[in-house]
Amino acid sequence: MPNVVDLVRGQDLAALRAWLDETGTLDIAEELSRLEPPKRAIPFRLLDKDRALAVFEALDPIHQQQLLDALRAEQVRELVEDMDPDDRARLLDEMPAKVANRLQSGLSAEERERTATLLGYPPESAGRVMTPEYVNVRANMTATDALAKVRRTGGEVAALRVLPVTDEARRLVGVVDLPTVVTADPTTRIAELVRPDPDTYSVRVDDDQEVAARLIQEADLIALPVVDSEDRLVGIITVDDAMEIIEAEDTEDISRAAGGVEPLDRPYMAASVLYLARKRAVWLLVLIVAAALTVSVLDAFEDTLAAVLALALFIPLLIDTGGNSGSQAATVVIRAQAVGEVRFADLPRIVWRETRVGVLLGIMLAVVGFPIVSLVFDTQLATVVSLTLVAICTWASFAGGMLPMLAKRVGIDPAVVSAPLITTLVDATGLIIYFLIASAVYADQLAAVASPGM
Repeated sequence: MPNVVDLVRGQDLAALRAWLDETGTLDIAEELSRLEPPKRAIPFRLLDKDRALAVFEALDPIHQQQLLDALRAEQVRELVEDMDPDDRARLLDEMPAKVANRLQSGLSAEERERTATLLGYPPESAGRVMTPEYVNVRANMTATDALAKVRRTGGEVAALRVLPVTDEARRLVGVVDLPTVVTADPTTRIAELVRPDPDTYSVRVDDDQEVAARLIQEADLIALPVVDSEDRLVGIITVDDAMEIIEAEDTEDISRAAGGVEPLDRPYMAASVLYLARKRAVWLLVLIVAAALTVSVLDAFEDTLAAVLALALFIPLLIDTGGNSGSQAATVVIRAQAVGEVRFADLPRIVWRETRVGVLLGIMLAVVGFPIVSLVFDTQLATVVSLTLVAICTWASFAGGMLPMLAKRVGIDPAVVSAPLITTLVDATGLIIYFLIASAVYADQLAAVASPGM
């Protein structure tokens, strides 16, 4: 494949046009995103109107903004006017307010109203990401009437395979698959073709977008109707939008779980070094402050360490084991929360289950560790390490199972309390457990050190 960067740099428009003709929409969007912002407009202007719109909608919002900056005002107006309402709302939502208002004011009255309606719903709600462009049919229509309406009004609607069914007041009564309507007897009423009630799903405009997206994924839907507080149909969420939502939510969870990184709101290569550093610095500072607890614990048990120096050798092993055990429990629970397998009402069962898992893990590690430590050191130290492994794995699994559930209950993203925070918490508390057990096992030796003259 030709190097697009070289074609653009060399102003070889003939070769560039040939490359565009034989390249798919997604590949063009990907290559445009790799070009320097001022250069993206060169190949983009060579695309015909319909292809340009498809490529533009495939770009990330930050790349869309940069491309708009390089286009003429009339091109910008046409592009934004022709976008799907939900894609347009997402673009304007990411833009500075003044720029978004200027673009919105240049829209036709109909498109401006559609966009304003979507932007009026709460951020990350189902209403914010739905499309108001759909074809609904009435329950009292015949299959012939329904198909006539699809032909008459469905030309610009992306999701036609599923048709919401409404009554005279536009209240949702069900959904029907277009293939079912096409293959039905022409005189059959739509009411007879509607899916059974248990298989009819919908969400309200103020429901969380992730809940809607997960429902589409779990129920294997192509489109999901969105209704208002009076069950009136106002839009649909399509499967492609659902996949984008899930990708964004998973990316956010992974970012926060992997060291507390704040999720990026733009592609990695489009982010500046300063922007990346800002996203990471806050949580590093928070974790440094939390890690100071570990230093305080070591200082409090300084005498115990001085009396039994070998205890210091096992500190990294024990706190890493505790942190890993807690992170494992948190990861499992967060995943179960994300896919709807557990609810807050399941908290007692989750805590009890993870506590038992922690005990078993600790026993397994202790059985392996006790003979090794006994051979290299002595049975006293082996006893301390083994008992600590059981206690710290139990505590870490308990905390890892409980904290994500409590976090979600109070409105905090569970990913925030996953790996980094639980690891830091277990580091400090695990050391306390370790030294308390060591103080009990080495009580006589510590007493002798404290009273050397006796």
